Amino acid sequence: MNDTLHGRACEAGADTYVDPRTGYRVLTAVMLERRGECCGCGCRHCPYGHRNVRGPRSTVRDPWLVGDPGGPCDVLFWSGGKDSYLALRALVREGLRPVVLLTTFDDATEVIAHQGLTRGTIAAQARALGHAQLSVPLRPGHDYVERIELGLATVARRQPIVRLVFGDLHLEEIRTWREGALAPVAERRGATLAFPLWHRPYAELSRELASAPVRCRVSAVDPGRVGDAIAVGELYDADLVARLPPGVDAFGENGEFHTRVEP
Repeated sequence: MNDTLHGRACEAGADTYVDPRTGYRVLTAVMLERRGECCGCGCRHCPYGHRNVRGPRSTVRDPWLVGDPGGPCDVLFWSGGKDSYLALRALVREGLRPVVLLTTFDDATEVIAHQGLTRGTIAAQARALGHAQLSVPLRPGHDYVERIELGLATVARRQPIVRLVFGDLHLEEIRTWREGALAPVAERRGATLAFPLWHRPYAELSRELASAPVRCRVSAVDPGRVGDAIAVGELYDADLVARLPPGVDAFGENGEFHTRVEP
């Protein structure tokens, strides 16, 4: 509920809104952004990720943006792995507009689901690749789509969003969910969804990844699916793919393993 109230208040350009549970007036991110930095007080909607807060935080952090998109932008859902990296390369080749890397993570552990990466690793990737980065904390009891909307609002207060971009390869159920849940979110901002890797041949993607100026390593493994054929930390390359057990997707699309890129 607070995410919805806060989102509406920000859309209206309001400095505050009333918390219906406590009756207290709460500062919005719109108002706090005018301060220019985190005040260290643990404000509920701190747009700077509570970076100056010392000690434990009592509330979930709001999404925050590091870096200036520099104009109308595309927002790429970024996991830190090979698929999102290949999607980023596709956008860079297009050269249409700046790209913001959006990453969701568990607010309590600061770990990205499934990938086994930390928020710090993602931030380092964004710096090395030279793109603005949007961090969207998740916590039980907070609706995922509402959190994404707050994150997009954080970007949109600075620059228009043209597309929401995903590194999906071929899983129809994932794309169908995104189109059902996130297309309306995009439409409310005048944006569209884009899937630049959709149904591109694995051989083509593998060649591109092998020639890219990054290394790609395994970051997480499901031993129930791959056994001891591969291990966390190994380079993801043709030799590793050749060792995968029969039936395991060469890109780990069914969750058999995940990767991280090292720019």
